[in-house]
Amino acid sequence: MTIKRFGDATMIADMVVHNGIAYLAGQVAEDPVPSSVYEQTKNILKQIDDLLAQANSDKTRILKTNIWLTDISTFAEMNKAWGEWIPKGQAPARATVEAKLAGPQWKVEIMVTAACK
Repeated sequence: MTIKRFGDATMIADMVVHNGIAYLAGQVAEDPVPSSVYEQTKNILKQIDDLLAQANSDKTRILKTNIWLTDISTFAEMNKAWGEWIPKGQAPARATVEAKLAGPQWKVEIMVTAACK
């Protein structure tokens, strides 16, 4: 079985596809990093759309999602952006937890696993 890595896989690949499954690395907002959790989440979800398209997949094929928030009190803000993005009836299994992220500019990190077409 072939393993295909996307992005600069020197340290961390953006995505790895194996056996019809796309495994995305944790995604954080890109520059310029928006200040609100809502805007960071929207930024990240756009990145996820772009990565999934490269793997011949899309958000309707997401199997599992992990979301990390630096402050769990911002859950509603993140969830608003998520709810606007995920198609009705197509929500994956999901966990959302509070955690420190790699840099103080990031308030949200999202990781998904999706089936490829």
